[in-house]
Amino acid sequence: MENRPDQDTARLGRQAAIVIACAGLLSIFAPQLTRALGAPARVEMLFYLISLGAFIWSLVVTWKLWQKTRDK
Repeated sequence: MENRPDQDTARLGRQAAIVIACAGLLSIFAPQLTRALGAPARVEMLFYLISLGAFIWSLVVTWKLWQKTRDK
């Protein structure tokens, strides 16, 4: 049976992977979403900024996970 820190590490890794996948999909489909909503171009830029923020968050979380598992 896994101990609690390993479960937390696995959960954070899965969470980061899901955020990376969703951010990638958002950045790919931002133009189509903007057109479908009939929104101005600044909304598309907002989608890109949200995606960028998600990528940066994932990078930070992944770096922390790597550092935590490296110390073991």
